[in-house]
Order: sequence, then structure tokens, then C-alpha cells
Amino acid sequence: MESASVSVSERRISTPSAWSQLLGFNVIWAVALSIGGYALGHWLGTKIGMNSNAQTETDQDDVAILMGMGFAILGWLIGLGFFNYPLSRIAGRPATLREREEHGAWRYFRLCTDHKVVAIQYLVAVLFFFFVAGLNAMFIRTELTSDNATLIPAGNYLSLVGLHGTMMLMMMSAGVLGPLGNYLVPLMIGSRRMAFPRIESLTMWLTVLAGFVLLSATLLGGFPTGWTGYQTLADQARSGIDAYIVSFALIGISLALVGVNMIATVMTLRAPGMRWNRLPIFVWGMVTTSILAVLAAPVLLAALIMVVFDRAIETTFFIPSAGGSPFLWDELFWFFGHPEVYILALPGFGIVLEILPVFARKPLWGYRLAVAGMFGVALMSFMVWQHHLFMSGINSDLRPFYMFTTELISIPTGIIFLNGMGTLWKARIRFTVPMLFACAFFFNFLIGGLSGVFLSDVTSDVVTHGSYFVMAHFHYTIMGGLVFALMGGIYFWLPKITGFNLNEKLGKVHFWMMFIFFNLTFFPLFAAGMLGMPRRVSSYNADLHTLNVFVSIAAFCLGASMLIFLGNLIWSVVFRRERAGANPWQSKSLEWQLPSPVPVYNFERIPTITSHPYGYGSPEAPAVADFGPRVIAGEGGLA
Repeated sequence: MESASVSVSERRISTPSAWSQLLGFNVIWAVALSIGGYALGHWLGTKIGMNSNAQTETDQDDVAILMGMGFAILGWLIGLGFFNYPLSRIAGRPATLREREEHGAWRYFRLCTDHKVVAIQYLVAVLFFFFVAGLNAMFIRTELTSDNATLIPAGNYLSLVGLHGTMMLMMMSAGVLGPLGNYLVPLMIGSRRMAFPRIESLTMWLTVLAGFVLLSATLLGGFPTGWTGYQTLADQARSGIDAYIVSFALIGISLALVGVNMIATVMTLRAPGMRWNRLPIFVWGMVTTSILAVLAAPVLLAALIMVVFDRAIETTFFIPSAGGSPFLWDELFWFFGHPEVYILALPGFGIVLEILPVFARKPLWGYRLAVAGMFGVALMSFMVWQHHLFMSGINSDLRPFYMFTTELISIPTGIIFLNGMGTLWKARIRFTVPMLFACAFFFNFLIGGLSGVFLSDVTSDVVTHGSYFVMAHFHYTIMGGLVFALMGGIYFWLPKITGFNLNEKLGKVHFWMMFIFFNLTFFPLFAAGMLGMPRRVSSYNADLHTLNVFVSIAAFCLGASMLIFLGNLIWSVVFRRERAGANPWQSKSLEWQLPSPVPVYNFERIPTITSHPYGYGSPEAPAVADFGPRVIAGEGGLA
């Protein structure tokens, strides 16, 4: 535990000059060194691969490209200053968090050890790549307004679908853990920082780099595998698949490190009195998600290394003609891939269960049941992955077991639904924008869950596998679940993060447009799937043309709703700048007892936790914490 006797006023906050920050380690140097690193690595790889059959028998050089990307990663980290601290410690200098003790805009463009700065960096990065992936979706729906390929050639269309799916999955994996988890967990448990601040910053910059590496696939010919990277198609693909491999590996490393950091923070840095049964439910969502990330991401990383070896040094892990097996990739990928679905879902559960009591003005119903439900989902998620292989040659004797476990996971998920409904029962609900998104989460996720029953049953999966039914189910669980929850979390916590309110009217316009057109976009696709429309192809039966035109129009309106959100964000934070109070929602949780935005060191003195944060509806409920004598910093906006 950090010493409670150290006051913020006793710390010296330095502000380096603009020139020293420009010439120091920052993103400008990172870009320059990564470009130089790629050039050096590509040159070395070309020399090394000159006598390789993998290079001489094809018209591409995977060794050079992969070595170039490896050196680019090294240059990126050197430019940001990530090697400064370990080298200084090797030289015998004392430990320090110097990177934290500064103000100004430059802290957002370099390594920073303030968890709040890292969270804001994460938020901007995730939203940027989310909008890029969304733009790809608009291109996809434009192409599908015709029943024959007209705007985008079939091969390029498949690469576009793969780019959209991979970027969405990669960025949404960090969508809550990165921005909201890093910002809120230390505040909610009464800590001044994360357990490993530099690792926290490292994961953010690896995520940013992963996004740009994935975008580079378009310059290398794209990749025809979709987000799943199926073999042997990946081995036969052109150089764009190398960008897919490296970007997904970076996300895997980032996810594992985020998980380790989050678990260590919650286990070791809780304030006095913060017992396990007083942790906010959002923190439990982050803990269970982190457990999944730590256990699942290394499997993905190992599988990607095997693909690299197959492409670059002529191993045959996944090459059936040389004794390998593409089914090995299926097993390894989906052992990661289905826990990955719950890496996306569990943070959404944590967000909405944190929001509901605030606007229902009731305690969270069944707190212990909710925690048990989250751990149940996390445990069961490792026992269901082979339902993705029902149509891929799985041993028929295994099908009943995986059908059973897939349907069994609905029990802990259903418990979490009951927690939400029990909290809303006979409540005096305030339908604010965050509350609207939280309620929509349950509606959308319910449809996603019910449609998943058809995919967990072997006989019905024979009909729906590989169709738009699967795509509709997936979007209802991920976009209808996580993205709606993330939007609710942004509207709920952004006043605390920035110190400014978002416009309520624009927020409600955004919600209703997003909710209505999301359902008008994806619900008809269940019908398209049942009528036999396959995924990942741009040509389809002419009888489905009208349905697809309707879906495309709804998708364009859904995209327009996201532009309203973006406009509201920029207008409210950059131009309107209406000051938010310290606690505009009258929440009882610990982070809302601090000024808005939160001071650099969070707490003047580490508080003593005296109660759980859900004492709504009772005028005699005790305060959540005893802060002791303290000085409250003045409220203000984001610097």
C-alpha cells in the first residue's frame, strides 16, 4: 500500500519546456525510428532470405517484411523512451515515476505513467480505429446494394471484410480495459496508480502500433482470410497476411500485459478497508476479463508464431501436404477466439451493472450472484470453443459435449441478466443517456444470446453455419452488447474524465438513432442467413436484393448516428465546455467523490473504505469512505 501520509501539495510537478519535450522521446521520434527500423530490417531480411526457398520460389519476401516490422516495433519503442528506465536502472540510478510529473498537451504524445493520461490516449486511439473500421463497414454495405460485384473486385472485397472484422475485434478487445479500466480501477479501489505504470503505457502504444500495422496490409495486397486467419489460406496469401500476423501478435501481447497489470493492481493496491466484497462490480468485470486475457492471449501468440515459421522458415505446422494440419490452427485460434468473445462481453456487464443502481436509485440486486456469474462465464468460456468446428470435421463423439457446454454458459449469463432486471424492478428510474444505453444493452444482448442457441445446436448449425445468421448473431452480442455498453460508459464517466458535460439532447438523438438503426440493420440479416446468404462474398441471390438495399440504408443511418456522437464529443469538450460538477449523477462510488477532472495524484490522502458503493435508497447508508482531513483541488476542465 502507498503511504497515506504523502500529500499532493508536497510533490513537485515539473513542466518541461516545449523545446525539451519536442526534442525528447515522443511519438514524432517513434514514427521516424520505426520507419528507419523497417528499412533496416527489410534490408537485412532480404539478405538473409536470398537463399530461402520461401523467397526464391515466390514473388514475395516474407522474411524481409517480417524482419522489417520487427525492427519497426523496436524503433517505435525506442523513440517513445521505453528503454530509458530499464537502462537507467541497470546503470544504478534510483527508481522514479518522473514521466508522470508533468502537465500540458505533450504528455499525450509520449510515454506517461499517469494512468489517467494513458486512459485518455487509449480512448482517442480506440475511437479513431473504431471509426476507420466503421468506414470499412460502410464500403461493404455500399457494395452489397448490388447482387453482383460492381464497385469492389471480389478479392479486394474479401480483404475489406477481413480488415473491418480484424480491426473491430482488435480495438474492441482494448475498448473497455484500455480507456475505462485504466482510468477508473485505481480510483475505484483507492489507489494513486496502476501496479506497473510503464507497462500500462506500453500496452497503449502497442495497441496504436497494431492498428497502423494492420492498415498497412492494404499496401501489401490485403489478406483473404477474414479475421480468423484460417489455414492453409493464410499460408497461400500474399504479404498482407504478414501485417495481420504482426498486428494480432501485438494485440495479444498488449492484452496479456493489461491483464497482468489489472490483476496485480486490484490484488495489491486496494485502499485500507477495501475488502473483496466491497469492490465495485465494474472492477470485478475488469478482473474476470483480465483473467481471460492472461490465459487466452498467449495461445494466440503461440499460434501466430507458428504461422510466421511456416511462411518464413519453411516449417509445416499447418501445411497438410507436408504432414501439418490446418485443424491445429482451428483448435488454437478458437481456444483463444471464444474466450475473446467474453473478453468483449464481460466489460460490458461490468459497465451496465455499475450504471443501473445509480439511475435506478436502488442497490445492485444480487451483488454476490453477479460476481459468481462473471466468474462462471469466464470459466465456461474455455469449454465451448469447438462449437466453431461443428462443420469442420470434428469427431462426432465430441459434438454432444460441446453443444452441452455451449448451452450451459447461458446459465451464468442469465444470472447477470437477473441482476440487471432485479435492480430495475420497482425502481424510480431516471432515463439519462447512460441509462438508455445500459437498458439497450440488455435488449440487444438478449437477442444475441437467443440466436446463439441455434448456433450451439449441431443440427441447426448445419443450416446456419457460414451464413449471415452468424454475422447477425455476432454483431448483436458484440456491437449490440459491448459497443452500446461502452457508449453508456463514455456518457457516464466522461464528465469525470474531462470535467465537461456532454450535451444531453444530442446524446439522446445519438442513442435513439443508434438503437433503432442498429436493429434495422442486423435483425433482417437473420432472415438473410436463413434464406441462404453466405458471409464474405459480394454476390448473392437476386431475390435478396431488396432486403440488402434496406439493410444498407439502415447501416448508413447507423453510421450517421456515430457521427452525431463524434460531433457531440468535439462540440462539448472542445467548444461548449460546460463545467461538470464533481458528482453530476449523485453516485456513491469512490471515483465520484473526487473533483472533476481528477487531480494528478488522485487522492490527497489514501482513503479508508467504510462501505460498499451501492447504498442507494437508504438515507442512513454510510459514506463509502473516510477521506480524513483533506484539501480538495479546484474543479476545472481537461488541460
